Amino acid sequence: MVCACVDIGTNTTRVLVADAERGRLTELHQGRAFTRIGKGLAPGGAIPRAKIDEVAAVVGAQVALARALGAEAVRVVATAAIRGAANRDDFRAAMEVELTILEGEDEARLAFLGATRTLGEPLAGRVGVVDVGGGSTEIAIGTMAGGVDWWTSLHVGSGDLADRYLRSDPPSMPELEALHAHAADELAPVELAPPDCAVAVGGSAASLRRLVGDELAPASLQHALRVLTSGPAADVAFRFDLDIQRVRLMPAGLLALDAAAQALGKPLQIGRGGLREGVLFDLAGM
Repeated sequence: MVCACVDIGTNTTRVLVADAERGRLTELHQGRAFTRIGKGLAPGGAIPRAKIDEVAAVVGAQVALARALGAEAVRVVATAAIRGAANRDDFRAAMEVELTILEGEDEARLAFLGATRTLGEPLAGRVGVVDVGGGSTEIAIGTMAGGVDWWTSLHVGSGDLADRYLRSDPPSMPELEALHAHAADELAPVELAPPDCAVAVGGSAASLRRLVGDELAPASLQHALRVLTSGPAADVAFRFDLDIQRVRLMPAGLLALDAAAQALGKPLQIGRGGLREGVLFDLAGM
């Protein structure tokens, strides 16, 4: 069964088209647009009409492409920036397709499903999945057999943190320290039983693989931060073949991931799938 997910996030709007068969996904197409819905959007604020129209056009094009690639089922979901917007109903009405606005619990569950089902090897014991997005961070803990039994959703994300703290190019050390302190403070009240292993998903985690490989441990996180702040974002983007907008967000995403790793007490394995893959598994009934 060919199916597709369009994920309207705080930073990006992404599409994933895959053939779902026998418990596996075979990717046919993946694309994204940096729509930055959350940029300049205060908590509980209204998304400007021009931005709504821009995103609606992107979503329409992505859905049309998915259909052209043979997708029999398409699910369009939206996350933190939209669920917290004052005009979320207006945003939903502007889409030409049915839109599901995910609450934090659903986002955490689907990210856990997508992360654990695409690792290639089953993980024993309790697994923690950290999904740092543009406007929120979801942490889900559970087992591969039983699914999620604990979750939380926090109002801390790479887009919000970058917009609030990172003014220089490259970011200055005081900016980075203030950002990391904010992320750590947000995670400090979280009480959880440390899992046996942990997985990181989301745009920042996926991009960091090019810099650090498959694991985010203290040493590799520090190395990645040094690389990301070694010169202007345009230079780093060119060296590692990354989108310049992603590079500008990555220090914030990295420091949020570091704060989450400290809360979990485990290094983070970078996952191969997350929310979109979870949506497709759910959509295909697998």
